[in-house]
Amino acid sequence: FQFIQIPSEAVKLAAVRQNGNAIRCIRNPSEAVQLAAVQQNGYTIRHIENPSEAVQLAAVRENGLAIYHIESPSETVKLAAVRQDGRVIEFIKDQSEEVKLAVVQQNGYAIQHIENPSEAVQIAAVEQNGFAIQYIKNPSEAVQLAAVHQNGYVIQYIKRPCEAVKRAMEREP
Repeated sequence: FQFIQIPSEAVKLAAVRQNGNAIRCIRNPSEAVQLAAVQQNGYTIRHIENPSEAVQLAAVRENGLAIYHIESPSETVKLAAVRQDGRVIEFIKDQSEEVKLAVVQQNGYAIQHIENPSEAVQIAAVEQNGFAIQYIKNPSEAVQLAAVHQNGYVIQYIKRPCEAVKRAMEREP
């Protein structure tokens, strides 16, 4: 590809569809070429200067970790990234409540990467996976109850279970 003097749009598209990294050899790629490249390999976004939101979305939908290479992603891009791969929460600054909820609903353990999660986020995390309570400092009664209802074995991770949790565990067989 790199030896073709003036490749047509069709040649450029064929090249990036086969290997997204081919975009490195294309000067001023069109948005269609950019989209094809990131759809083939989300990480190729790192080779695109000032990608549009549509290109950013396509990249994180292919691979959520591509958000690492996006400067100042929009809320929409952040949500698409965490829905594709909850682990990307580590790379997202300025996490909104909606992003936090989306990530813990996918993977409760992701709460360990959220600073000062609200009670709603904590409850969503333990409802997804009760064992996420081990990453919550001083869980409220509501959080404790949600965790033990999801999985009674999580009681071992609650340092000071509230009375309601103790009663709930007594009723369990």
